[in-house]
Amino acid sequence: MKLPSLNIQIFIGTFLGVTIGLYFHYLGMQHSVVKDGLYASELVGTLFIDLLKMVLVPLVLCSITVGIANLRQHRQIHRVWVTTLLFFLSSTAIAIIIGMSASLYFKPGSGLHLAMFEHAMQNYEAKQLPISDFFAQFLHGLFVNPFAALAQGNVLAIVMFALILGVALVIGGERYKNILQLLQELLELTMRIISWVMKLAPLGIMALLIKLVTTQDAAMLTVLAKFVTVIIGTTLFHGAVVLPLILYLFTGKSPLWFWRGAREALITAFATSSSSSTLPVTLRCVTQHLHVKPEIAGFVVPLGAILNMDGTALYEAAAALFVANLVGIELSLAQQLVVFFIAMIASIGAPGIPSAGMVTMVMVLQSVGLPAEAIAILLPMDRLLDTIRTSVNVEGDMVGSLVIQKLVHKI
Repeated sequence: MKLPSLNIQIFIGTFLGVTIGLYFHYLGMQHSVVKDGLYASELVGTLFIDLLKMVLVPLVLCSITVGIANLRQHRQIHRVWVTTLLFFLSSTAIAIIIGMSASLYFKPGSGLHLAMFEHAMQNYEAKQLPISDFFAQFLHGLFVNPFAALAQGNVLAIVMFALILGVALVIGGERYKNILQLLQELLELTMRIISWVMKLAPLGIMALLIKLVTTQDAAMLTVLAKFVTVIIGTTLFHGAVVLPLILYLFTGKSPLWFWRGAREALITAFATSSSSSTLPVTLRCVTQHLHVKPEIAGFVVPLGAILNMDGTALYEAAAALFVANLVGIELSLAQQLVVFFIAMIASIGAPGIPSAGMVTMVMVLQSVGLPAEAIAILLPMDRLLDTIRTSVNVEGDMVGSLVIQKLVHKI
């Protein structure tokens, strides 16, 4: 009997995960069936994420190094660099403007008060992260012993080493052609392993969604329903309208064509809440389904997983205005501009892991004098919102690779 396609299997897994999660939530956490089900889901979901992380390090190292070497050979590296950075900055700025505009218009949190969340705040201690310390940590994290970075899975440091290694291979020319060929073959092997891992994607995504839906705090979500609605609405607007519109304007490709080719990566990003863990699937979709050249995809997509976080930037800026409403402070235009730029910088420095935005959110709040402890209010709903913003983060990387390929060939 022929099995359905992988896309259909993933959709079935998604539906079953949400359905079973809702049923478990109805039964309650103390029910024996729920405990056993969550234990099994934890095992399967963790296995799926671990398999993706297993191939992440060789994939990032090889794809960026080979991509840089091939781009330099075709004299396209300067065009790709400039176009990529301009796209990342522009799409992130648009996302922040959308999030802040919606928050200013709908004013979520204006009918609430910090005293309502006193219990959550007293059980959470926010770590102070001044802007100067953030920059120091970010710059220090760029250049790390490559072997330590590979062993620890430090994606940012691996990207920097891969960029330098790729340039060194090109400058060395024929002398290092065997090393370049070895890296190309290792990249092909890694992509083959990824195709095997993806056979487990329907089960892995189902398990992750069962755990996510079962463990959500419905009471807190009800109290903060307006803020949750604004965030989900603006994030979906950016992902379903703005990014597809950019894609159509620059490439002429329809949103339906894009979503058909990108759905594996988008669903995986939704289930894992990690753009880094989704990276192997993203590269597979971009090269095999969306037909982006490997040298461009291998450079843009891994770099985008670190620098291009539209959903995270939108969320952090909107959340800062939400906290300001809770405190009863009306931010001036200058303070709003500070939030704009700090949210952009913080999203660039956020690691591509679940709830990474909460790490840099403290810096955004402190930049305009808002209480860092208010981050505790956002924690109960963060995992739910993180699924959507991670999907938009990954979508931005895929749209960017298509737009950049089109623009580079036009120049």
